[in-house]
Amino acid sequence: MKHVLVFRWLSSPFRYAFAKLKRKLGKLNRLRLEIFLVIGNKTSVFIKGRVVEGYRQSRPSDKKTALQNLLATLRRYAGSSVPDATVCLAYGNHQRELTTDSEGLFETMLRFTDAEKRDIQSVRFSLLPERGLVPETNWVEKRIHWICKVCPRAVISDIDDTVIISKATNIGEKLWLSVSKNAYTRRPFPGVSEFYRLLTANGEYPVFYVSSSDWNLFDLIQDFLSYRDIPVGPILLKDGHINLKNIWKSGGGNHAHKLEKIQFLLEFFPEQQVLLIGDSGQHDPELYAEIIRRFPHRVEAVYIREVRKGDAAREQKLNQLLPPHRVAWVKTTREAMIHAREHLAV
Repeated sequence: MKHVLVFRWLSSPFRYAFAKLKRKLGKLNRLRLEIFLVIGNKTSVFIKGRVVEGYRQSRPSDKKTALQNLLATLRRYAGSSVPDATVCLAYGNHQRELTTDSEGLFETMLRFTDAEKRDIQSVRFSLLPERGLVPETNWVEKRIHWICKVCPRAVISDIDDTVIISKATNIGEKLWLSVSKNAYTRRPFPGVSEFYRLLTANGEYPVFYVSSSDWNLFDLIQDFLSYRDIPVGPILLKDGHINLKNIWKSGGGNHAHKLEKIQFLLEFFPEQQVLLIGDSGQHDPELYAEIIRRFPHRVEAVYIREVRKGDAAREQKLNQLLPPHRVAWVKTTREAMIHAREHLAV
C-alpha cells in the first residue's frame, strides 16, 4: 500500500495540485522559460517549450568533480514544472497566447505563407506576468530552424547507449553516470562523430535525436553534442516531468513516446527518407520495425548497436522488413562505418 500511495503522490494530478498550492502560498515566485523546439518545414513551424521553477545552473567543465556534478544535477531536478502559466509568442505581426499543461509544457503549430517565411526568421517568447510570479527574463528569442529542402537522407537517432555511453540496462550504473558526470565528462562511443558526419554529409543533411531521457537533460545533451563535435539537430525527449522524488525513473518506463515522436517527424517532413540508429538494450528494434510498417518505403536503413547478447529471432523480425544489407547489427561504430561505405550512398 505504501508504494501505491507514493506512486499516486507522484502522478500528474497530484503534482499539478501541489504546484498550484505552491503558487497560492507564494512559494513559487521565479519562473524559467525553456524553449526546446522551433522547427519549420515548407509551410509550418512546430514549437515546444516548458515553464519550470527558476534555477541557476553552472556551466559544465571537464574540471568539475563528481561532487560538483552531483550538486548541479540536484539543482537541475529540484524545480517543479509550472502548470497554467501563460506564454506569449510574437512572430512578425502576429501574437499568440499558450497555456502550459500539468507538466509545464506548451506546444503549438504555426502556419506560414511564403511571404511570411521569407520575412520571419525567429519567434519571441515571454511569460505574461502574474501576481507574485517573476520571470527570469522579459523575452526569449529563438531562430526558426527551417528544414525545407528534401535531402538524400535524414538521420533519426537514439541517444542513450547509441551516441552516449549510458549503461541504460543497469539502473545503478546509469543513475551514477547521470548524476556524477556533466556534458563535458560524459563519454560518446568511439567514432560516433565521424560516423554521423559521414551519414549527414558533414552536417548538410538533417539529424534528429529522439530519446527516453527527460527534458531536464535537454541542455546537457545539446552541450554534449557540440563539445564532442557530433552533428547537432532538434532533440525530442520524454514529456513526463522528472524531479528529485522520481529521478531514478529518468530514461526508463514506457518508450512508446519515441514511436510517437518519430511518427511526428515523418509526418512533418512527408517527402524525406530517413535512416534510423538505435541500440538493442531496450526497445529500439521493435519501435523501428513498427515505423517501417507504418511508413513503407520511407526508411533507407537501420543501424542497431548490440549492447547485449544477440537474439536471432528478434533480429529476423526487423531484418525481413527491409531489403538485404539495409539492417546492420553492429558492436562498434567502426563496423557501422564499414557497412555504410559498402551499402549506402555516402
